[in-house]
Amino acid sequence: MRIIADLHIHSKYSRACSQDLNPQNIGVWADKKGINIIGTGDFTHPKWLAELKSTLEEVRPGLYQLRSAGVGTGLDPSGGKGGVKPSSTGKPQALFMLTVEVSSIYKQGDKVRRIHLLVLAPNFEAVDRFNAGLEKRGANLKADGRPITGIHCDEIVKIALEADPSIAVIPAHAWTPHFGVFGSLSGFDSVEEAFGGQAKYIFALETGLSSDPKMNWQVSGLDKYSLISNSDAHSLRKLGREANAFEIDPGKLSYQEIIRIIKNKDPKEFLYTIEFYPEEGKYHLDGHRDCKFSCLPAQTAKLGGICPVCGKKLLVGVLNRVDQLADREYGFVPPRSVPFKSIIPLEEIIAETLGVGPASKKVVKMYEEMVSSKIPNSQFPIPNEFVILLDFNEDQITRISTPEIAQAVIRVRQGLVRAEGGYDGVFGKIHIYNQEEQSRIFKKPKQMGLF
Repeated sequence: MRIIADLHIHSKYSRACSQDLNPQNIGVWADKKGINIIGTGDFTHPKWLAELKSTLEEVRPGLYQLRSAGVGTGLDPSGGKGGVKPSSTGKPQALFMLTVEVSSIYKQGDKVRRIHLLVLAPNFEAVDRFNAGLEKRGANLKADGRPITGIHCDEIVKIALEADPSIAVIPAHAWTPHFGVFGSLSGFDSVEEAFGGQAKYIFALETGLSSDPKMNWQVSGLDKYSLISNSDAHSLRKLGREANAFEIDPGKLSYQEIIRIIKNKDPKEFLYTIEFYPEEGKYHLDGHRDCKFSCLPAQTAKLGGICPVCGKKLLVGVLNRVDQLADREYGFVPPRSVPFKSIIPLEEIIAETLGVGPASKKVVKMYEEMVSSKIPNSQFPIPNEFVILLDFNEDQITRISTPEIAQAVIRVRQGLVRAEGGYDGVFGKIHIYNQEEQSRIFKKPKQMGLF
């Protein structure tokens, strides 16, 4: 059975995050998105941890669910791609894994290092011991859901393994300039340089929104690591913008099984990652936000790394940083690599098709209708976002939306899009229809009475 997991999110206790990020809402939106396993995020924060302990119960080894959330886990043992049946109680069916992102800021060599690490834990007991280990070394866990510590990367790994040998530590958004382990501003050139003797315990890297596996495959030193993708969501609607798809026997579903599958990176079990188009990530290209200037790595080299508008340094983005470490041509595929599928979130597809903003009432109304439409005689009686983006054919999508939206979903699935790269904190844009096509669409009579 296909299981979709988004293991890196945040709660209402993290800076710049929505106050709507509570366990109930996260469960509701995970179901709506089609996420079977969602990270809790922020388990180091005392108030969030107390909320998790009071609202979640363990239903599979190392996996939790909102209390009284229907019968069993809601997982469909028939092996359907959707992976979840509608709850008889109407309550969320998503499973939760205990997760947190930890920020490490310290001096090593000639640089101040700012590295974010994703930590996955098998139970609340392990979480308590890990948190105690951080506090013993001076970490203030009350200030932010993503705690800022002065603890070195390798020491974080030691604290984690002392708390529980099955805790996983994974470099988060590995290429992000400010906080990635390979970031241009404060990162390293290898996992070994960052983690020293603890590098042997690092088995996976998170690619981040501004890179995809194809970019990472250019660096042969990364072949031994699994590449995972997660949303790093700061709001409910951003859940699942990146995720992982596993093939798991429902009877074996557990924290340990998920970790095993990630470690082994067997494409028969680790089916694929679900990726942003990396150009849409806000650190893909080099650039300078204040001057609205961006460029490719070759132009950055010609400019000597200086913004031609104001004369200040350009922020070196992910594409450039990958080029610096690459020892292979773009397009090389390593043996036993896990495939990936590039998507655009459904609300963005609807917005692009309608020519309005993703938060507009038209988009919200269409989105809600699409993910709640009942389709008779279908293996997906009530579709979710991932079923629509990954599984439905054009006719099925048309039945719950419009022909133009259906065609847009198929175009995205086939990679028939045009990208404007993001830079220096500015998200990029992915275009599905050109201006002529959009003009023709907008002149058509509106369908389904929705607009």
